Amino acid sequence: MADPWLHIVGIGEDGMTGLLPATRAVVEAAEVIIGGDRHHQLSDSVGAERIAWPSPFDALIDTLEALRGRRVVVLATGDPLWFSVGARIGRAIDPGEITYHPQLSAFQLAAARMGWSLADVETLTVHGRPVQQMIAFIQPDARLLILTTGAETPGQIAAFLTERGFGQSAMTVLANMGGKDEARFDGRAETWDHQVPAFNTLAVHCVAAPDAALLPRVPGLSDDLFRHDGTMTKQEVRAATLAKLMPMRGALLWDIGTGCGSVAVEWMRAARYASAIGIEPRADRREMAAANALALGAPRLELIDGRVPEALEGLPAPDAVFIGGGLSRQTFEAAWQALRPLGRLVCNAVTLESEALLLELHKAHGGQLVKLMVNRAEPVGGLTGWRPLMPVTQWSLVKR
Repeated sequence: MADPWLHIVGIGEDGMTGLLPATRAVVEAAEVIIGGDRHHQLSDSVGAERIAWPSPFDALIDTLEALRGRRVVVLATGDPLWFSVGARIGRAIDPGEITYHPQLSAFQLAAARMGWSLADVETLTVHGRPVQQMIAFIQPDARLLILTTGAETPGQIAAFLTERGFGQSAMTVLANMGGKDEARFDGRAETWDHQVPAFNTLAVHCVAAPDAALLPRVPGLSDDLFRHDGTMTKQEVRAATLAKLMPMRGALLWDIGTGCGSVAVEWMRAARYASAIGIEPRADRREMAAANALALGAPRLELIDGRVPEALEGLPAPDAVFIGGGLSRQTFEAAWQALRPLGRLVCNAVTLESEALLLELHKAHGGQLVKLMVNRAEPVGGLTGWRPLMPVTQWSLVKR
């Protein structure tokens, strides 16, 4: 393991004076300091060569590699390993070559200002990411701490809350925490109109109205929450399907025949940083899937116009595959070959022809074969009766 030559230093609004003496000495001894304009201003007493964040940001790794052997400091805000640049660098450069110097994070400072226990809140970031992803965390009585993208982010989140029946939610914007210009702005989502500094952290205490939309992250959202044309994996079958797909943190799903995207959307809502690729040949359904993903807090859905199995070529290997449309032996074989070890594959069939193929595949490969039959109580004249949905044959297996 090489000796550490790269120091990643967390710095707060109090600049150099807020650093531990040993950390301050590291910064003062640096030959090169990399950071944003704000970081350079906070450390302007140090006479080192200065480099701004490169554009695109991924070029930072090449910049660092070119500086190997010199005394290099990267300045980050707060804790460099908590939704910050340190994690990205540590994935590309041997961690044994890096020394991290954490500072209090924005989450810790915000929790202290709010009097909230960090163990009882959700910590999120929408900085440089789609702000819609926070929608999945809107729950009654939930407390959220959110790193924002800029001055407009709190207003966008206030609109999301209000549209879903959480307009009474308490919102607090905390800006420049720990510095001489620290500021606080309090309000309610439905009446939010503050003009806030661009560098801020948002605290939200979600308060649900009696008619608020309940959007649990456990799979099985109501069909009515999705835009669809009638062809979709229905609520009860969808919940059973996601149970077999087993959403996990950071995992990738191939949703083949994605339709309105209900399975892919619920996959991403169920696990942090889960992503999905939807393969759907119909443009109208891709449009519905994209709209559902944004509305329900799963903006990382990637949609592909294509037919299987050809459209699967070149895609990143999945951790799970759902075949809800376009089922064929060739599609199964292509998906099964691409699936990672311990990957999960689920096929749902409603036609006799598709069911016959699942029976053959089950005989050849094993797995679990079940018949899902759902009846819903609906009005029959002035009374109530059971109305059956189409039976679904479901085949699932794990790649070992």
